[in-house]
Amino acid sequence: MTPISNSPASAKLLRLEGNDREHLGEALRRLLAHGSILGLEPSQSELYHWCHQNRDWVEELAGLLDLKLHWEHSERTVQAVPQSNAFLLHLRLDATLVLLTLWYEFDTAIRDRGETPPVRVTAQQLNDLLKTKFEPLRKNFPGPSRQREILSLAQRKNLLRFTPTEPFEDSVIEILPTLKRIIPFQNLDDWNRNAARYLVSTKEATPPEDADDEESKEDV
Repeated sequence: MTPISNSPASAKLLRLEGNDREHLGEALRRLLAHGSILGLEPSQSELYHWCHQNRDWVEELAGLLDLKLHWEHSERTVQAVPQSNAFLLHLRLDATLVLLTLWYEFDTAIRDRGETPPVRVTAQQLNDLLKTKFEPLRKNFPGPSRQREILSLAQRKNLLRFTPTEPFEDSVIEILPTLKRIIPFQNLDDWNRNAARYLVSTKEATPPEDADDEESKEDV
């Protein structure tokens, strides 16, 4: 059991009242449910600024939950990065391939093409990138319906923004910097080593089962 520290922040936490208590509770609920607070979103701007002004309080309670907070004031973002398995997502192979592909595209766009976040791709471009990166695993690529589920889950975790359109292939995906921090590869060599784990097991790969409800395993 982790004891509550005797820091000044801890002493103040015991006396929190009114709006401060409400804001702190809302911040922790959002960090647990969505993984981050995006201050550039109008609905989250006030909460982000309260968290930034009361950073010690938020850090104190997040630490008790074994969450490390990553602050990017230029992006008006605070992100909770799990330090234990308790809050990790358990993803099916198709979702893993999608997120790995989006990570690669975000890194390439920022590092090689000099783009600024968010990085935008269409659903059709994502499908093309999947084929380029993981062609031997194409039987595991998600169809439009399953891709909507994967992207909607990633949106709930504040890893991207996504609004499906018709035709689905024209839907725009905005990849946020939070994706790179929740999949913390140091560089493309790390990415390639991870991707190779899936490619070497191609013969054993099987298509995902439609009846599998992965959302029941969500923790982050």
